Amino acid sequence: MTEYKVNPDLLSIIPPEQHSVSDITSILEQHPEIKFVSLMGVDLSGNDTDEKIPIADFHDNLENYLNGDAVQTDGSSVVLPGIATLNDGKVDLVPDPDVVWYVDYNYEHIDTKTGLPVGTLRIPSFLLHNGEPVCSRSVLKKSAEYFESKLTDMFENNSDLCGQFGFTPDDLDHITLIMATELEFWVNSPDEKISQEQLSISQVLKEQYWKRTKGVVRTALEQVILVLDQYGFNPEMGHKEVGGVKAAVTSSGDFHSIMEQLEVDWKYSDALQGADYELTARILIKEIFRMHGLEVSFDAKPIPGVAGSGEHTHVNAVAFLKNGKKINLFAPSDMKADYLSNIGWGSLMGIMKHYDLINPFVSATTDAFMRLQPGFEAPTHAVASIGKDVLTPSRNRSVLLGLVRSENNKYATRFELRSPNPHTNTYLCLSAIYQCMLDGINYAVSSGKSTKELEAEFIKPWGTPGDYLPKDRLFRCEDDIFENMTEDERDKMFGEPPATVYDSIKRFISSEHGTEILSAGGVFNDKLLSSYSHAMLDKWQYELLERIIPSNLTTLRGYTKRHTIANAVDDDMWSDIESLKMSLAKNTEENTSVFTSIKNAIDSKSLKDISTLQVRMNRDMNDLAHLYREYCENQI
Repeated sequence: MTEYKVNPDLLSIIPPEQHSVSDITSILEQHPEIKFVSLMGVDLSGNDTDEKIPIADFHDNLENYLNGDAVQTDGSSVVLPGIATLNDGKVDLVPDPDVVWYVDYNYEHIDTKTGLPVGTLRIPSFLLHNGEPVCSRSVLKKSAEYFESKLTDMFENNSDLCGQFGFTPDDLDHITLIMATELEFWVNSPDEKISQEQLSISQVLKEQYWKRTKGVVRTALEQVILVLDQYGFNPEMGHKEVGGVKAAVTSSGDFHSIMEQLEVDWKYSDALQGADYELTARILIKEIFRMHGLEVSFDAKPIPGVAGSGEHTHVNAVAFLKNGKKINLFAPSDMKADYLSNIGWGSLMGIMKHYDLINPFVSATTDAFMRLQPGFEAPTHAVASIGKDVLTPSRNRSVLLGLVRSENNKYATRFELRSPNPHTNTYLCLSAIYQCMLDGINYAVSSGKSTKELEAEFIKPWGTPGDYLPKDRLFRCEDDIFENMTEDERDKMFGEPPATVYDSIKRFISSEHGTEILSAGGVFNDKLLSSYSHAMLDKWQYELLERIIPSNLTTLRGYTKRHTIANAVDDDMWSDIESLKMSLAKNTEENTSVFTSIKNAIDSKSLKDISTLQVRMNRDMNDLAHLYREYCENQI
């Protein structure tokens, strides 16, 4: 275990205004502990590239590196199916000069001359194939630029629209999309096991949520906050989340049997920088906790039956005026009279109407879908809460999206999307959100409707036609949709949610105007959307085959008979357990098991059958876990 201490004297970042050849040369000469450079591209699966380029070579060929002429990879190292192919696989990495570059330190490798840890300058970059940008970062850059240019055009050509916000077209300088995330994760002692029952009981009793951190977890969390501040994140807080158990104390005063869920938040930044921060934060958090002997999981649902980890994503848009004033474009002119401006209503309507276009970029793995289940404060259906009235802010944690607002602070007005998880590709998720927002804004502005008329359409009862929103959907609900509605009622009112990766991708592909909306402004295109869909479907099938089914089989083998004396109750329960185990995993002359049926469907590329069988497998595994727990509780 490495002894780690925060060193405030280390160079953490190189800001955009210092990315000239002369500035970079000077900075690196002053910091000989920085021995390597790495160009960080992000493929369509959200994976970031990393390589170790000796600093001497970077110095000698600096202009070539900055121009994108020095580093290439191939299609086998990045997820770009159908784009970077076996016979056309060259992918160039081109540095992004407009975002923060940061230094990644190796505290287990000390530079003998300076006594400091060896650093790698990580430079966020774009992936280009045959001269065309094909990566997640480039999609978000195009999406943000397109959104900002379209809104700028709207304001410059519509003085009435400007008047709603109290400025003239000549006053406008630029528009920026703003975002932030709330990053949740689990930490644990890697060699110790905590039972699901203990975790469930602690969660129900609320023994962890916002409680005091202790020992090594406290130290690591405090160091994370300090380091994020050094890296320019402007952290807001770190705290315990709902999951976890109390750690045990040894005779020496150390803690063991650690299993806790934490959250770290930081302040807003523009879209591309914010997505880079999220990726960087995960790296820093993992490394700091690892150096304290703790394992970090960013999985959406690392432990069945216990709260998963989300990454609530906040979005809004801000107009910057030439006099330096900032205007939140979601906020209405009178916070006590309206929930949102017409730009805000259009954005909200676009997100909610087209969530089927956003969801494939939010929930792209089986792990993500396992988190989105009733009972764990995770959203299951596409419905929003805006508050019971304009003076009562939304506090509904059962919905997909919440309107965050304060009547005394216009700048706080924003949307909180609660479905993303720590492994959501934030770059593509935001890109899809912005494209759908823009579609709704186009409607809101071109319709000429007032804020009250837009509000009336958004909160219309189920079955009422709308000019933009479909009639057979309810888009706003202030009730607890889990306590006050059955599953069938939720499906009817809000639409039945997808259950698997295939369900989600299928809706996205078959959407009538999906490609048109996402591809507006050249943000996405058919090749990128096809590549992403193939990548996610391939990953889904491979994880089923090589991870999920083997893991489920191991679980089944652990469900063993425990009673030895004949007892009708025990015998009946064990018979039900055995029947489910056989159905799931045992092939006979009369029956092909669910596991084998899934494997056969994968071999025959029957995606619909795979999806149907996965839903059945998940249901049966849940039923089996419940049955076996009841059976064990009957043993003495």
